[in-house]
Amino acid sequence: MSDLLDRISVFEAKASQLEEQLADPGIASTPAEYAPVAKELARVRPLADAGVRYRQLFAAIADAKAMLDDSDEEVRELARGELAKLEEQQVAIESEIRLLLVPKDPDEEKNAILEVRAGTGGDEAALFAADLYRMYCRYAETRGWKIEPLSISQTDGGGIREVVVNIEGKDAFGRLRYECGVHRVQRVPSTESQGRIHTSTVTVAVLPEAKEVDIEIDLNDLRIDRFRSSGPGGQSVNTTDSAIRITHLPTGLVVQCQDEKSQHKNKAKAFTVLRSRLYDMELQREADDRAGARRAQVGTGERSEKIRTYNFPQTRVTDHRAGITLHRLASILEGDLDELIDGVRSKFAEDDFAGDAG
Repeated sequence: MSDLLDRISVFEAKASQLEEQLADPGIASTPAEYAPVAKELARVRPLADAGVRYRQLFAAIADAKAMLDDSDEEVRELARGELAKLEEQQVAIESEIRLLLVPKDPDEEKNAILEVRAGTGGDEAALFAADLYRMYCRYAETRGWKIEPLSISQTDGGGIREVVVNIEGKDAFGRLRYECGVHRVQRVPSTESQGRIHTSTVTVAVLPEAKEVDIEIDLNDLRIDRFRSSGPGGQSVNTTDSAIRITHLPTGLVVQCQDEKSQHKNKAKAFTVLRSRLYDMELQREADDRAGARRAQVGTGERSEKIRTYNFPQTRVTDHRAGITLHRLASILEGDLDELIDGVRSKFAEDDFAGDAG
């Protein structure tokens, strides 16, 4: 407790100092000076406010503990009930504070490139990839984010081999970044006559959308191929060579886009994906040199590398990193992801906080 209060007090003092600066008529009347001070205050204000609530909570806990010594049993019983509630609030606010104390990644506020691919499990994996893609689309809708498909490869049965989309909106990458990894599904496929449960996997990657200022691409390092796009099963959906495939020769990365009828639009989308993948590779190289390196994105797609399990017979979703189990699979697949996402972010924040403290 004292460690958290010590760390919060720094932000409380900073907030007080910034408020005094904003009250200065000289700064208030000068936009060039006012704006950066106001922005810094907005950054530290959540921690300062959390500090106030944290101190108030401890005062309430102290009062409840004092009531435990009351001579009246009814008062003591009320105190025990109140204390239990306050201690639950203490756990919640400490988790919130640790999350706020973790230095914010500059990429948190960026748009996200979301990639969903069928892993092991054949057609069933492709069908679940379609389910997950729909889940993320629904979640994006609830947050008012805009989704722009960049590339999609479908199967004849309505599944998805691979889909890549750009998600544009406030904190899109920050909210989705820990969705990366292997998602495992356990369910009875519609084609299974014996009612046996099958296990399949889908891999998810989430990259911060990179702009030209973030990563520079030498056009001499690229091979750009144009070809005729096709739909599921090879069925032709375009009579012109509008599809684009870009190969980054130094890394071997290959990106292709065929969703648009315009060659120029497909090329622009392919560049967006390539730029973001190269940027993510650079981030991971930097992280490899630091303690607590950035987690690997998706591995090989093997079942043993799962981060989350969706169990249909038990209507259960379990996130194995945060130890969270929820028995409301249907609502989660409809995009109700905040409880899972917040739990995982808090877990990673706790780990980072413990690492800093150590």
